[in-house]
Amino acid sequence: MRRNLAARIGVWSAHHRKTAILGWLLFVVLATGIGGASGMVEMSDAENGAGDSARAERILSDAGLGKPAGELVMVSAGAAGDWKEAARDLTEAVRRTGEVRNLAAPVPSEDGREALITFEMKGEAATSAERVQPVLDAVSSVRETHGNVEIHQFGEASAGKWLGDLLAEDFKKAEFTAVPLALGILLVAFGAVVAALLPVGLALTACMAAFGLLSLASHQLHLFQTTYSVMFLMGFAVGVDYCLFYLRRERDERAAGHDAETALRVAAATSGRAVLVSGVTVMVAMGGMFLSGLLLFKGFALATIIVVFIAMLGSVTVLPALLSWLGDRIDAGRVPLLNRRGKRGASAGGGIAGTVLKPVLARPKVFAIGAVTVLLALAAPVVGMKTEALGLEKQFGSDSELSVAHRHITESFPGGPDPALVVVRADDIGTPELRRALGSFDRVSVHAARNVAEIEVPLPDGTADLAELREHRLPRAFDGTGAEVYVTGEVAGSVDFNDQLKRGMVPVFAFITVVTFLLMLFCFRSYVIAVTAILLNLLSVGAAYGVMVAVFQHGWGASLIGSEGVGAIESWMPLFVLVVLFGLSMDYHVFVVSRIREARNGGLDNRSAIDTGIRRTAGAVTGAAAIMVAVFAVFGTLSMQDMQQMGVGLAVAVLLDATIVRMVLLPSVMLLLGERNWRTPRGLSRLPAPEHGDPETGGGPDRGPETSGVPAGAGSPG
Repeated sequence: MRRNLAARIGVWSAHHRKTAILGWLLFVVLATGIGGASGMVEMSDAENGAGDSARAERILSDAGLGKPAGELVMVSAGAAGDWKEAARDLTEAVRRTGEVRNLAAPVPSEDGREALITFEMKGEAATSAERVQPVLDAVSSVRETHGNVEIHQFGEASAGKWLGDLLAEDFKKAEFTAVPLALGILLVAFGAVVAALLPVGLALTACMAAFGLLSLASHQLHLFQTTYSVMFLMGFAVGVDYCLFYLRRERDERAAGHDAETALRVAAATSGRAVLVSGVTVMVAMGGMFLSGLLLFKGFALATIIVVFIAMLGSVTVLPALLSWLGDRIDAGRVPLLNRRGKRGASAGGGIAGTVLKPVLARPKVFAIGAVTVLLALAAPVVGMKTEALGLEKQFGSDSELSVAHRHITESFPGGPDPALVVVRADDIGTPELRRALGSFDRVSVHAARNVAEIEVPLPDGTADLAELREHRLPRAFDGTGAEVYVTGEVAGSVDFNDQLKRGMVPVFAFITVVTFLLMLFCFRSYVIAVTAILLNLLSVGAAYGVMVAVFQHGWGASLIGSEGVGAIESWMPLFVLVVLFGLSMDYHVFVVSRIREARNGGLDNRSAIDTGIRRTAGAVTGAAAIMVAVFAVFGTLSMQDMQQMGVGLAVAVLLDATIVRMVLLPSVMLLLGERNWRTPRGLSRLPAPEHGDPETGGGPDRGPETSGVPAGAGSPG
């Protein structure tokens, strides 16, 4: 019988290690260089939207009426009229920049103590953030000159500038924090500098190549601005984990007394196969986001599929080649007190895992009920989950300059920053019926040559006013005119986006559930293991949702991580977390269950196989989980609310998955199910097994150990 695919790839890489290593480096350099030269293309407002708001944006875009970047500056004084001198100086300073148009006269508030100055940035709105700095400087200079008044600025350009600078700073923070954290954890896990550097180096090069390929792909599928952060988050964590699984198994086999080539072959046939299964499962699960109907998720799907594929490819190709080349030098740079592995490797002990596992296997029903109770208790807050597209004023915290400005402007001029924009298109915009309809509104701009009209409608009460506008006011005004009438704007866009998310959640969930079931069924030949995997994943996801709601919606303990409750979860977060966790949970599930099944196929009974599999994978799972939790936790400390929610949600889920689920719930449930775990459906029993041969030798049951697959020099210092 032939070796499985992972084993064949590993043996080939070890035999052609120079080709594998140089080929990987060439691929990374080319992908990074070509992608960097092409640049990333971001999605437009119309592409990022859904429903009527997206239709309105497309009408404006097709007519060449892209919305300019509007800015609002409010001057506030202690007494009515005391703002006039500052407002005059501010208006003149902004005009002198030469970057603005349609600069309106100051509009006083009802009590006369504030005035609102509105203007638009010249040029395209998409690039306005790059040109707004002179305007910001002008406003700042007037603020310094007139200390007796308060000046607040909010708008698309100024917010975009703030956001761009913050994202760049946050991404650097994430990169320069996550990498040392992962390296430190790997040093503890392996006790050697070279062994710790290897997974980090491969993960970083995988991310670099993925960045380049994603930039190239963005010319066909435009991306959201945070997609690169999501890619790094996923790519680095998964890349390090895959290498850790592979490297840990190879070192365990060496410590157990096998020679270098046998140890590498065993690692390729077992952990290498688990990496392939896990990687394919993650990629397929991510593919479910294409069914959401939203370009945002299609970009996330593409980014994660690319980076996971490259990380998986590097783990099963260049890693075996590097291990073959390094040989015993993999233990170079040993750290005192951290390299205390037993002579028999990981299989000899059990350590903390053995201590935890002993009572679990002794009383599986009690521990299963207890674990489920804990997870359901953590998931309880999800019952009251509210989702919305968090505006920039909520993304940065209530004390940020941007949020303070938005809050003050909104309080003094209700509906000012976020008015609805009604877009009207007709064959002839100048008919008497349409003129009468448009005349019933105050702020109307008619573009006769394009047969399009724009109407600005303030929304002091947000979604309530939007519903009234869409369901009653617009139908009454434009009934019988034959015109297309759509509403866009921040509030309308948020409502339409949420509605599409609700519609897309069902097909995405159905897809990843069915695909996960089929992949687990094919890989483990057991519908019981497949169903168990799905149910355990759902418990992890539910608990993560509950923690996210408690922290970020209700604000419980949010201050501990420098955040605050904002009353809702970012609208795209639940679907994204669901898909990502379904994929990532397969890392541990496939790795652990593969080792249990390996022990079972080796002749152990169900209980002994569970005990052996959990103990032998505990070190790798703990290290992998620690790295993922650390990387995700770094994102939980960033400035933007959505990055915090994503980081905390994923970190909590992985922590629970690697502890309560894999160490308590999985073994107790598998023990309670007994031999039913290993029943193969009749139809699958006729198919060829997904793995071939004895993992200890690489040969089949009728063949002895092979010794010709890895070059004779493999494992030697030379």
